[in-house]
Order: sequence, then structure tokens, then C-alpha cells
Amino acid sequence: MSEETNGHRVVITGMGAMTPLGLTIDGYWQALVEGKSGIDFISVIDTTNYPAKVSGEVSDFDPEQYMERKEARRMARFSQFAVAAAREAYTDAGLDGFHMNPERLGVAFGNGFGGLPDTDAAVRGILEKGGNRIDPFYMLKTLPNMAASHLTMQFQAKGPSSTTTTACAAATQAMGEATRLIREGRADAMLTGGTEAGMCELGLAAFCVMRVLSTADRDPKTASRPFDVKRDGFVSAEGAGVFVLESLEHAQARNATILAEITGAAASADAYHMVAPCADGEGAARCMQWALDDAGIAPEEIDYVNAHGTSTSLNDAAETKALKTVLGEHAYQIPISSTKSMIGHALGASGALESVACVKTLQTGTIHPTINYEYPDPDCDLDYVPNESRQHEVKTILKNSFGFGGQNACLVFRRFEE
Repeated sequence: MSEETNGHRVVITGMGAMTPLGLTIDGYWQALVEGKSGIDFISVIDTTNYPAKVSGEVSDFDPEQYMERKEARRMARFSQFAVAAAREAYTDAGLDGFHMNPERLGVAFGNGFGGLPDTDAAVRGILEKGGNRIDPFYMLKTLPNMAASHLTMQFQAKGPSSTTTTACAAATQAMGEATRLIREGRADAMLTGGTEAGMCELGLAAFCVMRVLSTADRDPKTASRPFDVKRDGFVSAEGAGVFVLESLEHAQARNATILAEITGAAASADAYHMVAPCADGEGAARCMQWALDDAGIAPEEIDYVNAHGTSTSLNDAAETKALKTVLGEHAYQIPISSTKSMIGHALGASGALESVACVKTLQTGTIHPTINYEYPDPDCDLDYVPNESRQHEVKTILKNSFGFGGQNACLVFRRFEE
């Protein structure tokens, strides 16, 4: 979309990620390309009394490698992830040592639960020791906006700041908000993405009674199986993905390396159900179409779709229908894959972690697979890049994220060209 019709062009100059498949962008991407799974048996909770036993945990994470010990102790894990990933993104963007006008640097971040494990611990503390013995930083750790708040302080970002809490659509919607702010000239650069760290008994219990998690008695690495007819629920995960977005003018003025461009963003609501998507995918389709409209492109220009692809029966079928509605026959001609097949569903962080894969696909021409795709579902009859990576000419990508409450968000990524 030209600057004349849609404001400043928005480019990506840096990325960082904390994931179940590694703590660097390169390590994470290599594992995705190789079709590796980061899902295993849950290590931080006694699952004896629960039917769900697996998750995508971020292993070997030491917050003190990214921040001072005193700072880390005052942050919930979801904020620690955000700061750690942001440090990688900031360095990747070449902003270390660059004098950034603090009033022109903003934060737009997505999160679902905030510090849910800290809430779990606080309740246990009250029952065991009384309310006067809980963590004095409990409230300030757990608020969902604290990840964004810590980013503003760590990077002296005094521009616009916001937190989006639209469940599984949060990171993608936050990235759309960051894009809008730069387009409108309200910021030169934004730290954006999403984070989630909800691994605790309270979270596990809540999802188990909702009956949305995979409970299959199989190898943990095969539990997440989007679009496969034997899928039986999603696998909870944690992590964070952070991007540095800039206006094209700002990035070029400092000779930054441009990784990709965001040309379209949209959000919509199903207005239908608290958990289940519309069976025909109407709300999701509307969001996809609005994102294409925002980018000013036709459906035939989409070369690849990074799907929401949760591994739940209803979502995968509804997303497939929505893709057919928006893309028509073109839906059958392009590759579609689900990052969640390898890392699970990181809720408010999922869109950001999956957007990293989108940018790497634009850079490398490699599409990561949807692993564990063994048994085709007649209701999911598109090309989901089963089990092995694929080389493909990719210039434009549609990224989907759909959350509880019927919250939808989509982005259009494009290979950068002058």
C-alpha cells in the first residue's frame, strides 16, 4: 500500500523470541524447518489428577542473562520473557547505541493471562500462611499490562503504550495496532508482539474442565496435530515473540536492515460464542478479507497462509471454510501450515511466535511443515504442508489468529521491495 493512500510504510527491522524450540530466532527457525516438536510432558505441575499431560515449555530460560536479578525478581515470568525477547529484537534491529527519540518509540503488546502462576501461588499462600505473607509484588507482577510497562522502562519508550488482551488473537492484534500508530505518524518505531507464561495448576485445571486440551495417550510430540482427523484438542504452551517495527523513512535514515514489511492488518468479532468459532468461519473470513483490503491486494496475491491451526476439531474446520470463502479456488493452490503443530498454543503470544516464522519464510523461501499430519480430514482438504518443509516462492503471506470470545486478528506480510 502506498504512503499516499495508507500513510507511512511499516517495516520490520528486528525480531526476538523465547520459545519451546529455543531461545534465539535462528535456533527456533531451524527447529521449525526440521519439523521438530517442542512439546513434552508437563514438568512444572503434578498432572496425576488431570487428563492433559503435555505442554510446550520454554526450557533452560535464565532471566538473569537478560536483566538484573533484582529486576527479574519483581517480574512475573511472562514479563521476563517479554524483556528477554525484546533485548534480542532490539539488538537485531541495530538499535543498541543508536540514539532513539524516546517520545517516538512506543510499545504495543499482546498478553492473555498476565501472571497466572503468581495468582496460583498467592492463593496457596493465603490458605497456608495467611494473606499477610504473600509476595508484596504480587499485584504488580500479575497485571497483564506489566510486560508492556517493563518494556517501556527497559528501553525508555515514552511514546504510545498499550496492552491488547484478546486471548489467542492478542499478539497479532497488538502488531496491527503498532502498525497503525506508525502509519499515522504517531511513532517512528514500536516494540510489539506478545508474551504468555501461564503454566500452573490453576491454568491446567481451567482448560481441562473446558475440555479443550489434547488428552490423547500418545507420544507428547505427536499430541498437537492440526487439521488431522485424529486431532483432539490444543496443547498449551508459553513463550514470547517481539518485533521492532519502524516507518520506512526512519529505518532507511539509519541504514537499518529491513527484514519484511507489514502491509495489512485487521481485527473483527464473531459475536457468536465464548469459545467456539462460527461453524462457517464467517467472523474469521471477514477479518481475512479486511486485512487483504487494508493491504490493497487480491486473494490471488497470497502465496502462503500461516494458519491459526490449533488442533481442535471446530477451529481447524472453521478456518478451512473461512480460507475457502476468502481465497476461493486459490485456497487449493497455496501452501498452509500451522506452527502450533510444533510449539503448541501459546495463547496471547502465539501470533507473534508464528509471525517470526512468516518473516523467516519471506527471507528464505522455506515453508515449515505441519507435523503430525497423518490422517486427512474431509472437512480440512487444503494443502497443509504435511510433515516436511517445502521450498516455495513466497512474496506475500496471510497470518491468522483467532481467540476465545470470537476475537479475530489477521496480518499481511510482504517481502520488502523499494
